[in-house]
Amino acid sequence: MIERTLVLLKPDAVQRALVGDIITRFERVGLKLVGMKMVLSNDELGLAHYTEDITKRRGAHIRAGMIEYLKTGPIVAFVLEGVNAIETVRKLIGSTEPRASPPGTIRGDFAHVSYAYADDKKIVVKNLIHASGDKNDAEREVKLWFKPSELHSYRAVHDIHLLE
Repeated sequence: MIERTLVLLKPDAVQRALVGDIITRFERVGLKLVGMKMVLSNDELGLAHYTEDITKRRGAHIRAGMIEYLKTGPIVAFVLEGVNAIETVRKLIGSTEPRASPPGTIRGDFAHVSYAYADDKKIVVKNLIHASGDKNDAEREVKLWFKPSELHSYRAVHDIHLLE
């Protein structure tokens, strides 16, 4: 199944100059960039992105911290398209907690902070990247971050292998 999914390279990924390295990983497995831009977040966008669901799972203070963190610098937002794109992207990025991410994943290779450390320091976990968790999240998040006119369809070299 061909899917689209949202990926956000958070301010720490941009500040650490990891954008190219991270995008390359997605392209190498055959995922296609169909939209990309640099964005400065604000309270409205942060609240819409980090829904109340995160408050139920980790607490209101975590949601508030994540919204504030998104505002600390530019974010590179992009939409990837491909076979089982949502699952593939989630596997490539690793666990939300960088410490639990195995080597070879984006978070496992470029981050290491634990929830315990972040909680002790009263900071958010700087885990480089956000990716839609499932099909419903992907549909909602792509619409939140991109207008339809900002998404493109085109034939890439990987499409030849998928269609023939």
